[in-house]
Amino acid sequence: MAGLSDRVLVLNSSWMAVHVATVRRAIGLVYQGMAEVVNPEDHSTHDFDDWKDLSEAYTSGDVIQTVSFRIRIPEVIRLRFFGRMVRKRVRFNRRNIFLRDENTCQYCGRRFDPVELTLEHVVPRSRGGISSWENVVLACVACNDRKSNRLPKEAGMKLVRAPKPPEWATHIGVRLGRYRKPSWERFVSDAYWSIELQE
Repeated sequence: MAGLSDRVLVLNSSWMAVHVATVRRAIGLVYQGMAEVVNPEDHSTHDFDDWKDLSEAYTSGDVIQTVSFRIRIPEVIRLRFFGRMVRKRVRFNRRNIFLRDENTCQYCGRRFDPVELTLEHVVPRSRGGISSWENVVLACVACNDRKSNRLPKEAGMKLVRAPKPPEWATHIGVRLGRYRKPSWERFVSDAYWSIELQE
């Protein structure tokens, strides 16, 4: 079956990309209870029986048909047990700032498309502010313009939440080659997002 040799992104239990496996291997891990399927639509996780039940309603795309049931070919799986060492420090980069702040302006609280957001220094650099987890937040263009070169209090603005380093782990290097799929993008980083920002 050609579908069994396709590729699946493997995440460790901390949601870090650690490997690319064949569909055959991925389904085997899920069947044995060692991994769970990550749904590409909402990133919910499912054990084998759950995924098999969900697959029955799936009408398009790649499925494996057995004698007694059909199962949708997973694109991403997550190991249920620890896999590979986790970095203790989350890298200070654009991708992780956007993930931490969830594409939300930290002044008005509205969600935006990433291209409509800027990195904003709470304490402006011209006033001694540094580029750090505690001083950089996402801001929409309007809020960034309104705050300008002032402290939030001086501009009559308040942060939605105090900025701090995230507590989750980040992506570790994995060679994707020609197998890269759109559903993997959330879990793998491109150079722009992964370059560590200067403090």
